[in-house]
Amino acid sequence: MTPAAKLTLGPVLYNWPAEVKRDFYFRIADEAAVDVVYLGEVVCSKRSSFFGPYVPEVAERLARAGKDVVHSTLALIMNEREMETVRALAAAPDLRVEANDISGAALLAGRPHVIGPFVNVYNEGTLEVLVRGGADRIVLPCELPVGSLEVLGRAAGGAELELQVFGRLPLALSARCYHARAHDVHKDGCRYVCEEDPDGMALETLDGDGFLAVNGTQTLSHTLCCLLRELEALRDLGIGCFRLWPQSVDMVAVAGIFRGVLDGRDDPAEAEARLGELVDIAPFSNGFYHGREGAVLVAGGTFSPAG
Repeated sequence: MTPAAKLTLGPVLYNWPAEVKRDFYFRIADEAAVDVVYLGEVVCSKRSSFFGPYVPEVAERLARAGKDVVHSTLALIMNEREMETVRALAAAPDLRVEANDISGAALLAGRPHVIGPFVNVYNEGTLEVLVRGGADRIVLPCELPVGSLEVLGRAAGGAELELQVFGRLPLALSARCYHARAHDVHKDGCRYVCEEDPDGMALETLDGDGFLAVNGTQTLSHTLCCLLRELEALRDLGIGCFRLWPQSVDMVAVAGIFRGVLDGRDDPAEAEARLGELVDIAPFSNGFYHGREGAVLVAGGTFSPAG
């Protein structure tokens, strides 16, 4: 029997105001049909102090609502202070932790933990090493095509595999902050200008076409990944957890749409149409899954540029 699919909510990647983020998670706890919620700053440690005081209250409310809470680490660690934050999470015996950097995975070795999507798990050898180290869930990189997912699904053993199925695709991280540079401020005195763009700062080509999005030190896709039509195939490949990245849309409604398809109640094509009415940030794409450029949309067997 195929295990029940888990719908997960990744950590908020963007610099939302702390109270907005708190209320967002309160609503997720009370209303969203998700099984797992990830909390934590994975992009820029400078943002952590704002939401940090709310984390215990948010985690408790999510747990009371029956959600599994996972604490996510930074994806790019650049100094001892940031490393100490990861050590503190790894040393907390009662916390379930997602390692988004290989040093975090090393600190968590020997206890159950999650490997996040910012650790490059591209082949079965890497997956097996991480599982032997205690990882019981691996969040696979968003750029893997179906063939690679099939190989990893066979190699997972008893570990759960998770894949992003909604949201902007996280593509790269840098020590430099393009968001600050675009506003003519230095990274150390950035004035947190990234807060002005709750879904990232959109970038265009010289021809005015949507290209990428910038979130502080992070580069994301312009398009939003949508794998509603691919959910059944992914389950057949051994993927059991499906990640929604938060965007500034009604994520309770988004979760409900994905839950309906996962549970077999709703038709994927009709669900995708409803999702398109709900989400107007950018076009959808699914190219990586189909072995194409990430920005393309494959619908009904036909390739088309997204947007």
